[in-house]
Amino acid sequence: QVRLVESGGGLVQPGGSLRLSCAASVSGSIFSINSMGWYRQTPGKERELVARITAGGITNYGDSVKGRFTISRDNAKNTVYLQMGSLKPEDTAVYYCRLVLVSAGMYWGQGTQVTVSS
Repeated sequence: QVRLVESGGGLVQPGGSLRLSCAASVSGSIFSINSMGWYRQTPGKERELVARITAGGITNYGDSVKGRFTISRDNAKNTVYLQMGSLKPEDTAVYYCRLVLVSAGMYWGQGTQVTVSS
């Protein structure tokens, strides 16, 4: 059983910062993580990549967040972090954590709301 626990969302003013966390746990089997990442979605739009990081530390960012957001991971804790800075109203969305396991599928968290508003 795979469990993803997200935290850190909330309301922030434009220009502010937030940090999201996603902790993964897998019970009943030995597992290897391929990658973890964050995606976001607003009503009526497709879910889009925010940032992802592979087990080897390779990172990818969506064009709209490059230079403002930083993804990092703690392999010992199976946790990924998203440090978001210079937040804009257009960053408002539900942010979802995604876990990809080696030969064992892809999993999504329940989502956490980020609202950027004055």
